[in-house]
Amino acid sequence: MDQDPATYGERIAGIYDEVWGGILDTDAAVDCIAELAGSGPILELGIGTGRLAIPLTRRGVDVHGIDASEAMVARLREKPGGEGIPVTMANFRDVPVDGTYPLILVAFNTIFALTTQEDQVRCFEAVAARLSPGGMFVVEAFVPDPARFVEHQTTRTMRVEDDRVMLQASRHDPVGQRVDSQHILVAEEGIRLYPVQLRYSWPAELDLMARLAGLILRDRWGGWDRRPFDSESTGHVSVYIRP
Repeated sequence: MDQDPATYGERIAGIYDEVWGGILDTDAAVDCIAELAGSGPILELGIGTGRLAIPLTRRGVDVHGIDASEAMVARLREKPGGEGIPVTMANFRDVPVDGTYPLILVAFNTIFALTTQEDQVRCFEAVAARLSPGGMFVVEAFVPDPARFVEHQTTRTMRVEDDRVMLQASRHDPVGQRVDSQHILVAEEGIRLYPVQLRYSWPAELDLMARLAGLILRDRWGGWDRRPFDSESTGHVSVYIRP
């Protein structure tokens, strides 16, 4: 059964920045997005704790957001500069906002938080309706690698520190392109579980969703630093445009 869209954020909001802050290349992402967006406004789907939105705002980019998790947005509001960023509380599937934007962004695999192909297609269609002519939809996502699963499951160590360990246990459904995971934090004070559900899509499948929505792939890079996308790439940044 699919979890509520807010579940992941509600559970992990308190440690989200700590867990991912040292892993993700936020500076390169902000540099690239700011160059693409100009002064904005931009709309970020799954704005979360403001990892990208706040530094973009500091650069003079007008950022709006959508998120389903009250806890994640509360963390954004606690940060300097986060209190003034407009956020619509909703599932971003239908992009329930007014107006149009020259750039809409969904970063760090968040498009896969829509756990059916139908919802992902709906999102592309809703984004296209909210893009101004010539506007861009920027998607950051991993490249699926089913080979990392053995008997449709895998466990890996995410972090090891003096007083705690974070593990990830996952089960893979190759037919539904689904991965159901638990991030498991083992610390002196006990064990905490952070469930994650996603439905991955291959780059070519995302391209087809874009074409169905009337969007065209303009660029695809192997990362925010715009390195070439090739057979060795584990992730991609794809830029779709509304003609």
